Amino acid sequence: MSKPHRVAITGIGMVSPFGGSTADFFDHIARGDSSIRLYRTDDQPRPLAVPAVYCAHFDPAGRLGKALAGTMDRFTQLGVAAAFEAWEHAGFSVTDKQSRPDFGVSWGTALGGTQTFEHGYRDLWLHGRERLSPLSVVFGMNNAASAQIGIQLGLGNSCLSYTVACASAAAAIGEAYERIRNGGATVMLTGGSDATLSYGVVRAWEAMRVMAGGDENTAPAACRPFHAERTGLVLGEGAAALVLEEWDHAIARGVPILAELAGYGASCDHSHLVRPEAAGQVRAMQQALDRAGLRVEDIGYINAHGTATREGDPVEISALRSLFGERAAQLPVSASKSMHGHLMGASGAIEALVTVLALQQDTIPPTANLDKLDPACEGVRHVTGNALRGTGLRAALSNSFAFGGSNAVLAFRAA
Repeated sequence: MSKPHRVAITGIGMVSPFGGSTADFFDHIARGDSSIRLYRTDDQPRPLAVPAVYCAHFDPAGRLGKALAGTMDRFTQLGVAAAFEAWEHAGFSVTDKQSRPDFGVSWGTALGGTQTFEHGYRDLWLHGRERLSPLSVVFGMNNAASAQIGIQLGLGNSCLSYTVACASAAAAIGEAYERIRNGGATVMLTGGSDATLSYGVVRAWEAMRVMAGGDENTAPAACRPFHAERTGLVLGEGAAALVLEEWDHAIARGVPILAELAGYGASCDHSHLVRPEAAGQVRAMQQALDRAGLRVEDIGYINAHGTATREGDPVEISALRSLFGERAAQLPVSASKSMHGHLMGASGAIEALVTVLALQQDTIPPTANLDKLDPACEGVRHVTGNALRGTGLRAALSNSFAFGGSNAVLAFRAA
C-alpha cells in the first residue's frame, strides 16, 4: 500500500455574519464580538422575533452576478460565494472554466434549499396556486450547492454532498481529506452552507425547546455555551469553504500553505437520536489523533462543538476529560458558536476556518458570555474574556457532534 498523502490547506473563504473579509471575521472572533441580533419577520400567522445570525451584508448579485445568483436558493448562493473566495485565495481563477478531472467538490448542508420549498408551500396552500416553478427541485435539492460549485469551476472529480445534521460540513471536509490522502484526488474544494431562517425551520426548532430567547438588548449574549444559566442554541445562516490540496502539488504550485489538515475521525453514538454520548465523541477524537499521528499532549486548542444546550455541553466536556485525562485541566477550549451562532450544516466549516486562523495567528479565541461556569462543565481550561495569544499553538481539534449521533472531528497542524 502506498504511503498516505499529506493534505495542505491553501485557500479559505466565507460569507461573514459580520460583513467584511475573513480576516475581519477572525478579528471579531478573537475579541469576543457577537454577530447575534434579534431577527424579525412579519410572517403569518405569527411574526418571528428570535435571536439569530443573519448575513445582512451579503449581496448575492454583487458577489455572483445577477444572472447566476438568480439560479440558486439562498443556501447555494452563500455556498458558491464562499467557495469562489476560497478558490481565488488558493491561487486559482474563477473565470477559468477548463475541466479538472482530478479536482473535486465535497460539500455539507443540513437542510438544503428550505427557502425554495417553503416559498413553494406558501404558493400552494396560502395563495392557492396550482403550479410551482419547474426549477423548484433543482434549486431546493441538498446537492444544489456542490453541483453549482462543480459546474462553475469545472471540477470533474467527485461532486459529493453530505447531510448529517450539524456535523455535515465537518464530515464533508473529512471525506475530502480522505480522498486526497488516499490518492483519489489532487484538490478538493470543501465546506458547507445553510440558510436556516425560514419560518417553518425556526418554528420547528422552537418546538424542541432548545433555542435561546431574547430581545433587542439581550440577543447578542443569547448564546452562552458552558454557562450555568444557558438556555439553548441560536440559529444562523452562512457558509465557509476550504481548498484542500495534496501537499507536494501545493509546493509545486508555489502557493502559501495555511495549515495542514492532518487527521479526521468519525463515529456513531448508536444510542439515541438527540441525546449525545461521550464514548462516541471520544472515539471520533481518538481516531482523528491517530490519523494525524498526534498525541493528546500535542493538542493546544479544542474548538468545541459547544451549542449551549443543557444536555450537550456537559457531555462534550466529559468526553474531553475522558480522552485527555490530567492534561484536560490545562487544555484551552472555546466555543465560537457563542459569537457566530449555530450555522447547522455550515458549522463544521466555519469552525474549521476559525481553527486554521487560530493556528496561523497563534491566537485562541474565547467563548463569549461565559461569566458563570456550569459546574458540570468544569475540568478544562475555558478561554474567556480575552483571546490567548502567543501560546506556541501547533495542533488543534475542531469538534462537530450532531443529532443522530454522528460525530466528526478534524485535526489540524500548523504549517
